[in-house]
Amino acid sequence: MSRVIRAAVFQTAWTGDKESMIQVHEQAARDAAAQGAQVLCFQELFYGPYFCQVQDPAFYEYAERIPDGPVVERFQRLARELNLVLVLPMYEEEQPGVLYNTAAVIDADGTYLGKYRKTHIPQVKGFWEKFYFRPGNSGWPVFDTKAGRIGVYICYDRHFPEGWRALGLAGAELVFNPSATSRGLSGYLWQLEQPAAAVANEYFVGAINRVGVEEYGDNDFYGTSYFVDPEARFVGEVAGDKETELVVRDLDLAKLREVRDRWQFYRDRNPSAYGPLTTP
Repeated sequence: MSRVIRAAVFQTAWTGDKESMIQVHEQAARDAAAQGAQVLCFQELFYGPYFCQVQDPAFYEYAERIPDGPVVERFQRLARELNLVLVLPMYEEEQPGVLYNTAAVIDADGTYLGKYRKTHIPQVKGFWEKFYFRPGNSGWPVFDTKAGRIGVYICYDRHFPEGWRALGLAGAELVFNPSATSRGLSGYLWQLEQPAAAVANEYFVGAINRVGVEEYGDNDFYGTSYFVDPEARFVGEVAGDKETELVVRDLDLAKLREVRDRWQFYRDRNPSAYGPLTTP
């Protein structure tokens, strides 16, 4: 039996200041709701630039408390107004000097459901993230939302199969991968890794990337956000590579049972053989 949800992702360019960036995303939420979307995920560090192209403590001021900071509270009110599940990738301050790359999840009634903290933190040219973030300690939670069972895996995480699998074991039906990834570095992987994860773990994936070149470096964020099903088929068209775009797609979650009945990956796992994978 069909079980369709309407899901959305939003890619956009840095506007130049935090408040206008928030307003752009508020309008995207309104547009998504007007198109019947039930859940919407924004891009990595959605209300700021991708400041990790440089190492500057001035950007620590973008961090705020989750859930009792002003951005989460503002979008809780919006989620309630629009009856829309929201996934907010943000810069989190747990306490001064303890900072994380985090996604807050808000249900359609405005309830804060919890957070995922990015587990794998890169430190390479143009992506100096260890300067800004501690490795996440949240595990891989799956959130029961009005739109279904939602997981989040942030940007660089996608190169590590372990978290994708943990989300599947926890019952995720749709996993969002909000990102800020550059054309020269990762373009050849962008339409490979997330579809492969969707197949291996038998759920839908929503992949989100920024667009444009920002003033803090040469990274060319190439958009091309998309949804992919557990057979590695794109759901509708992939977004363009240069412009702001809201992608809204219908996902039939009944496909998960169909695929899992055909491919018994979870039955045929052999955890007793995987010990070396967790050996430091």
